[in-house]
Amino acid sequence: MATEAAADDVSDAPEAYDALLDRVRRWNTVGSAAGVLGWDQQVMMPEGGTPARSKQLSTLSSINHDMITDDETGELLDELEDEELTDERAAVVREVRREYERADAVPVDLVEEISETSSEALQAWERARADDDFERFAPHLEKHVELKRQYAEHIDPDRDPYEVLFEEFEPCLSMERTESILDELRETLVPMIDAIRESDATLAVDTFEGQFPAGDQEAVARDALDLVGYDFDRGRLDVSSHPFTSGNQFDCRITTRFDESDPLGAVGSTIHEYGHAQYTLGLPREHWATPLGDSRDLSVHESQSRLWENHVGRSRAFWELFLPAFTERFPETDDATVEDAYEAFNQVHEDNLIRVEADELTYHLHIVVRFEIERDLVRGDLDVADVPEAWNDKYEEYLGIRPDTDGDGCLQDIHWSHGNFGYFPTYSLGSVMAAQLFAAAEREIDDLDAKIAAGDFEDLQGWLGENVHRHGSRYETNELVKRATGEDFSADAFTDYVEEKYGELYGI
Repeated sequence: MATEAAADDVSDAPEAYDALLDRVRRWNTVGSAAGVLGWDQQVMMPEGGTPARSKQLSTLSSINHDMITDDETGELLDELEDEELTDERAAVVREVRREYERADAVPVDLVEEISETSSEALQAWERARADDDFERFAPHLEKHVELKRQYAEHIDPDRDPYEVLFEEFEPCLSMERTESILDELRETLVPMIDAIRESDATLAVDTFEGQFPAGDQEAVARDALDLVGYDFDRGRLDVSSHPFTSGNQFDCRITTRFDESDPLGAVGSTIHEYGHAQYTLGLPREHWATPLGDSRDLSVHESQSRLWENHVGRSRAFWELFLPAFTERFPETDDATVEDAYEAFNQVHEDNLIRVEADELTYHLHIVVRFEIERDLVRGDLDVADVPEAWNDKYEEYLGIRPDTDGDGCLQDIHWSHGNFGYFPTYSLGSVMAAQLFAAAEREIDDLDAKIAAGDFEDLQGWLGENVHRHGSRYETNELVKRATGEDFSADAFTDYVEEKYGELYGI
């Protein structure tokens, strides 16, 4: 199919389409260069580099914006309006038109200001988090909220600004559908978590308590990446304050972090980022820098990371495979069984405050807290100064725990330092999508568990490549899921999965 797609691009395309595609490739190349600078800022740049880096990134943002919104882009799109296009070309025009119309509505000076604010806010967030000092970050957050309100108003002054911002990350699913899924998760998970906390089940976790040096954890993380087949010829593993993945199908880098008291957390984080990288590296190379070579959206991207983290990395089958490598690195865990590792990795925590360390169930309540706070901030229903108290109150209400510090509370995530309001819901949407995709893969791949236990990931990687990765942004979210699974996107597979898994684990 990739060969057919490539042939489609060089055949009898309208002249305006070829000209548009050339423009798209140029501005996406500028965006890709900005991505490398952003990766460097979070991984390798010395702290003193921020003033220059903020200008570099704002300049590239301005150039990118000018290229997208140039009159010629609009003229080419208008010229193609009535053309008979193949399905793939029509998809490219659809995606470019969406990007053009949003960008064209926003003044370039606002784009530059948002970019500069992000660079400055990132450094302020890192210091505020280290010092547990929300007041240091608050002015930057306040500025981001104001700038993003302006951004949303330029795009559509008559709509909910938070919904407009959400579409930056998930343009194909409505806010109504998203809130419906989040409500369904809350209705399913809250009573399930309560039942788990009241159960008499005791899961094996003691074996994995202690101190596990970061250097050894990095070796374990690399073992895991080697096992699942991460292509180090096109990627890197580094450490950052907040794990992330950045790149394209030729160069996709991942980062993780290490807590010396939680070696399983590093394994989960690394496999999670591998899922992101595997998606990016699996996009069609011949369509690089065009919509057909770009990921669909963040919900789909997150489905790939959560599928590998939860449905593979947290499975018994994976630990049959990986436990020998783990215990070799950490001989003090020599007595651990596969069941011990499975139970420890799937324990539902009663007192975890940190989203990226959360178990598979309470994770979504962490997301709901962030979603509700950022929505209220953007809508003007919550003042920045009141964020710590609102955060702590919601944690107490939804999770039964209250942070003692802002470092463990509202300062723990990097997203607001970038002004990424509307990003958080995609994490839960992606988890839901992962369950639906994995259930379909299990139906179509004979004895998938046995293959995972044997270290044979080729069929799963091939299934995901065939049904998700190779399509780039050709299909909108629901259509992509429906083509892969035969059903519209829904939470059904996720609720079935967690009810079966945690019902068995905790006897509920």
